[in-house]
Amino acid sequence: MPHATQHADVATVAIAELDSALRVGPFHVALRAAIAARGLPLQRVQHHLSRHGVKVGVTSLSYWQQGARRPQRPESLRAVRALEEILQLPEESLIRLLAQPDEDQGAQRPAARSYRSLVEASGVLEHLLAELGSPLDGGLHTLGHHERVRIGGRRELAGRESHHIVRAHRDGVDRFVAVHHGDPGCAPERMTVHAVENCRTGRVRSDHETGVLVAELLFDTRLRAGDTFLFRYGVEDGTAGVSREYVRGFGPAGGQYALQVRFDEHALPVRCHRFAQHSAAAPRSGRQELALTGRHHSVHLVEPRVRSGIVGIGWDWE
Repeated sequence: MPHATQHADVATVAIAELDSALRVGPFHVALRAAIAARGLPLQRVQHHLSRHGVKVGVTSLSYWQQGARRPQRPESLRAVRALEEILQLPEESLIRLLAQPDEDQGAQRPAARSYRSLVEASGVLEHLLAELGSPLDGGLHTLGHHERVRIGGRRELAGRESHHIVRAHRDGVDRFVAVHHGDPGCAPERMTVHAVENCRTGRVRSDHETGVLVAELLFDTRLRAGDTFLFRYGVEDGTAGVSREYVRGFGPAGGQYALQVRFDEHALPVRCHRFAQHSAAAPRSGRQELALTGRHHSVHLVEPRVRSGIVGIGWDWE
C-alpha cells in the first residue's frame, strides 16, 4: 500500500503541475508536464502520432519538451494539435501557448510579425512552391549569401539585392526559387523581381494576405553535382508602411551570410541592433547594438557559418 499511496501522490502533483503549466506556459513546460502526467515515454507518443498520420521524430519531441526547439512548420503544428488529443488536453491549449508573445522582450521590442503570421506564411510558401513544381530542397547548397536591403525616405522597405554562391548536390539543377516576405500591409502583386547577373526571371507567384512572393531565377546552364554557380537578383518592394526590421530564416546549416541595411539620408533611425532566434516561436537572443556608418548610413552583420534558425537587424525610429 505505501507504494500505491506514493504513486497516487506523484500523479496528483503531476496533474497539478500540468494545470498550472497549461494556464501560464511556456509551451515546453506544459508539454513536458502533459507527457509526465500521462506517463507516456516519447517512443509511445511518437507511435500515437503516427496513428494520427503525423510523423515526428523522438529527437524532435525531446527538443520540444526541453525548450531547445519549438514547432513552427505546418506539419509540426499538426503534430501539436494531435498531441492535445493524445495527451487528453483541452483543444487549442498547447497551440495557444505557442502563439503567446515572448514576455521577456519588453515594450521596447520593435513591432514584428507575430508567430501566427509566420506560421501562416510558412504554409502559404509551401503552397506557392507546389504551384511552381519546386521541391523544398532545390538541389543547391548555399556557400555564401550577401544581402543588401534599402530603407527609403518614407521609412519603407524599398527593396533588396541578393548575391548567391551555391553548389549543386545533384545533377540537372537549372534554377533557384527566391522568396521575399514583405512587411505587414505590403502588396506583393506590385513588387518586381529583377535578374541582375547570371540568371533570368521565370514564373512569379504571390499571396496578398501574407505578403509572400516567390520567383524562379533560371540559369542558362544545367549544373552537375559538385558544380558551383554565382548569381544575383533584386526585389523592388516599397509597397508597405514603416519598416522596423529585416529577418532571414535558414533551414539546414550552411555557408556565410552577410546582411547590410542601408537607410535613406533623410530617414535615419535612432538606434539599430542585431538579433537571433532558434525559430519563429523562440525568444530572441544575442542582441547587439550596431552603429550606423557615417557616409553610407548603413549597418551590417556577418554570420561566418549560418545555423538553423533566424537572424536579423532591427531599428528604432524617433
